[in-house]
Amino acid sequence: MIIQLNANNPGQDFPNVDNALQEPDGLLAIGGDLLPERLLNAYRHGIFPWFNDGSPIMWWSPDPRMIFVPEQFQPSRSLRKILRRGDFTITWDRAFQQVISACAEPRDEDGGTWITEQMMTAYIELHRIGVAHSIEAWKNNELVGGLYGVAIGQVFFGESMFSRVSNASKVALATLMQLAQDWQYQLVDCQVYNDHLASMGARLIPRKTFSQLLNLHCPASISSLAWQQTVTGYRKRTD
Repeated sequence: MIIQLNANNPGQDFPNVDNALQEPDGLLAIGGDLLPERLLNAYRHGIFPWFNDGSPIMWWSPDPRMIFVPEQFQPSRSLRKILRRGDFTITWDRAFQQVISACAEPRDEDGGTWITEQMMTAYIELHRIGVAHSIEAWKNNELVGGLYGVAIGQVFFGESMFSRVSNASKVALATLMQLAQDWQYQLVDCQVYNDHLASMGARLIPRKTFSQLLNLHCPASISSLAWQQTVTGYRKRTD
């Protein structure tokens, strides 16, 4: 049975993820709000919001779950060449609002997007308080690709990415993976299966295993340098 969350109680506990539906896969609860307290509680338990404009907020915890272990990231030979050439200038937390706005642009004929104004407002607030982060790819001083997500402890929960020129989002993802290793992140959540991510080393794990990893890594600390300064091999914009 799907639980209805109380919009007036952002501290309300979520139901156990074992109660999520099998069809549609992972649907756990509806309603509530997107205040930071509820969102952070959700992510710590492997739950994320996903819904269309005009629909109630829907909360999901699919089984299995797709993840990257950062040191197991496997860029293709062509991507390694692009990284060596340095075709893009890479930054982080330089243009979060631009990144999420670009990710929200419709990508199909019906013009739909799940990143609604309500979602954008919520994640911009998470960025303001230092929990949501972005990686940006620039070319000729123009933002051409990037990604964003939520960071709790040693876990980065990926949300969405975009690309306006070939390979821009791939370079942003490869940057995230190196930074994750440098900054002591142990896990990058990809939510659901994707062929493209699987080709680079992402894999499916049971939801129970994912929950155990969150219990281990979300309370842990990362490097004090995280999200603050450049790492060898990457150029961070300062203008």
